[in-house]
Amino acid sequence: MTPLPATVEIVEVGPRDGLQNEPTVMPTAAKVEFIGRAMAAGLRRIEVASFVNPKRVPQMADAEAVLAQLPRRADVQYVGLVLNRKGFDRALAAGCTEVGMAVVTSDTFNRRNQGVSTDESIAAWLDIARAARAAGLRAQVTVSTAFGCPFEGEIPVARVVEVARRVAEAEPFEIALADTIGVGVPSQVTEIVARVREALPGVALRCHFHNTRNTGLANAYAAVEAGVTVLDASIGGIGGCPFAPAATGNIPTEDLVYMLARMGIRTGVDLEALIATGRWLEGELGRAVPGALVKAGSFPKARAIA
Repeated sequence: MTPLPATVEIVEVGPRDGLQNEPTVMPTAAKVEFIGRAMAAGLRRIEVASFVNPKRVPQMADAEAVLAQLPRRADVQYVGLVLNRKGFDRALAAGCTEVGMAVVTSDTFNRRNQGVSTDESIAAWLDIARAARAAGLRAQVTVSTAFGCPFEGEIPVARVVEVARRVAEAEPFEIALADTIGVGVPSQVTEIVARVREALPGVALRCHFHNTRNTGLANAYAAVEAGVTVLDASIGGIGGCPFAPAATGNIPTEDLVYMLARMGIRTGVDLEALIATGRWLEGELGRAVPGALVKAGSFPKARAIA
């Protein structure tokens, strides 16, 4: 067993992955406030928008407008999700400081989500990574449906490793393993992280979990135990994929920070500020959010987590 790390970095995905599945579109000004609240809480890598077809994901149609209103900060990475070269060019022009591409292990899901095959997405990623390097932009890639697909079912670990190997050819600064539809369990996390790390020694890994079947935090713990030190999360636990049936809810950022803090792992994030933002989100969305700490509060009386 790998010793638990002293620190874990959290990538806040609420403004993108969190909002993309909402039935209504959050106004641009509210998105900017959401991102500002995340920064004020201490989050330093924030997925702010996706640069995709606005007809398919109308919640992200104002990506450029959101970026235009964000302050330029040397200590904050504004991450834009892109799925093709056109999206990358938009993200670069808009002022993103980091781009993330998604490649799906399942060809069926890749076609539904991105309109092309997995092989075509890998080719697009290789081109995007080269263009990002030439522009001096950080580029990372997510291997999606690494734990299961709503259309093809179980994904063999060998397939996950194969896709990870192929996207690693572009030398991303990080590869994420994503449980896109929230079907994974801790034993899978342990195995998949170990197999990918064995195949790609030295490549930084990140994990992205959904809490659809209430295993998200358990999977996050398994990832940390396996040596992963970067995790995605969404304030309030909002989110989901519009192209995957019943793919609800990311790990709530505040619930993850609470668990890690109680384990003695630092995140640099203020828990009370996260809880307050989760409650603010409830007002903006007009509904309760899935996160537990938004309802229950912290224990003991919260303080800033250094």
